[in-house]
Amino acid sequence: MTNIEERPGAASKELERIASDTIPIYDENGAIEPDFLADVTAAIEAGDKALVGTLAGRLHEADLGLLVVSLEPELRPRLVEMMGAEFDFAALTEIDDHIREEILAELPNETVAEGVRELESDDAVSILEDLEPEDQAEILEALPPADRVQLQRSLDYPEYSAGRLMQTTFVTAPSFWTAGQAIDAMRATDEEHLPESFFEIFIVDPAHRLLGNVFLDTLLRAKSPAKLEDIMNVERRRVEVTDQRDEVARLFQRYNLVSVPVVDEAERLVGVITIDDIVDVIQEEADAEMKALGGVSEQEELSDPVWSTTKRRFLWLFVNLITAFIASSVLGFFEGSLEKMVALAVLAPIVASQGGNAATQTMTVAVRALATRELSRANAARVILREVLVGVLNGAAFGVITGAVASIWFGLAGLGAVIALAMLTNLIAGALGGILIPQLLNRFRIDPAVSSGAFVTTVTDVVGYGSFLGIATVWFGLG
Repeated sequence: MTNIEERPGAASKELERIASDTIPIYDENGAIEPDFLADVTAAIEAGDKALVGTLAGRLHEADLGLLVVSLEPELRPRLVEMMGAEFDFAALTEIDDHIREEILAELPNETVAEGVRELESDDAVSILEDLEPEDQAEILEALPPADRVQLQRSLDYPEYSAGRLMQTTFVTAPSFWTAGQAIDAMRATDEEHLPESFFEIFIVDPAHRLLGNVFLDTLLRAKSPAKLEDIMNVERRRVEVTDQRDEVARLFQRYNLVSVPVVDEAERLVGVITIDDIVDVIQEEADAEMKALGGVSEQEELSDPVWSTTKRRFLWLFVNLITAFIASSVLGFFEGSLEKMVALAVLAPIVASQGGNAATQTMTVAVRALATRELSRANAARVILREVLVGVLNGAAFGVITGAVASIWFGLAGLGAVIALAMLTNLIAGALGGILIPQLLNRFRIDPAVSSGAFVTTVTDVVGYGSFLGIATVWFGLG
């Protein structure tokens, strides 16, 4: 890295040299190169706008977003302001919500309005929806009337609806046009009035109701005199503005779509959702499910403050503490047996732990299947039977293994038989708990990803300790 404080006169020349396209931006792991990050940091601290633009101006929006996240918090808004019009505000849609909110809070509303003006409507909405109402209103007021109306309408839709996700720039044509007329019209349209990228044109009637679509490959293959009404697809799948975005994502997955039109309650075309937005939704949904299974709020990010993270995690840890007391209380019923045979205290956690692991496997599959609609009432019985059979087979296998080890370890053949029976019992209980509890919670509209873990673990702990110590008490007459 060049130290610009020690060499102020040569700083710009030296850093411009390393800002050439040959300098690596990423290391072998895909993270920002420390030297590149240090050079950008030095340029920002030196107030060298030209150099900041040279270093960061060539980055793709996703790469620019990663650079923003990698900078120290106080340097992030300074990077945006120093780059000015060169800063692509789409980069702010690539970063954590908390970081974006911090940056926007430090920027003047005029700067945000200028940046939002250049964005596709869906990206603009994702930035504006994080702002306070008064800031949001001030920024909207600074936009051209047409843009302001479109964005305000999108912001009025429910938070996780298709209306928030769609972009409002698309290409339409009447059904009586020919293929040649449609192509000529697109060529004659100013670039700023066309989407940045699109795959189809939508055919609408005079009331702007969606009649169908023509994909661009179909349009280019058609003869110029061909009427659009003769080549359009009237069965085009569509979604409504109020549809939930996870349902829209499922539609994309099921039918391998690259875009889908969005209509209002009167079937009027109001927007289009493209695959790049759906990829983000799928990623967010997967992240949310993964966090939920670990008892972490889906809103939590690495950039969140310590105190807010602590508060979010406290409740889940408290619930787990209560369930741990419930499981431990089972040991109290067999206190006498444990005093008479110390080996039981050594082996009991093995049974409970193995049942918990097996239940977690089943629960993970069940929660995912419920989320993707692969598990429903229609096939629930078959899936439950399958998981029970898996529990029986694994329970028998691990029962033999642990039984053999316990017999050799403590020199007591009966102890091996006891732990084998308990292992079989608990793995069957784990399989049933792992598949039934998520379904039960889902039936009562409780998110199974968030709530299943504590209940399932409690079941396997209680059954594991209870079965092992209960069978041992009867087998060895320890009561």
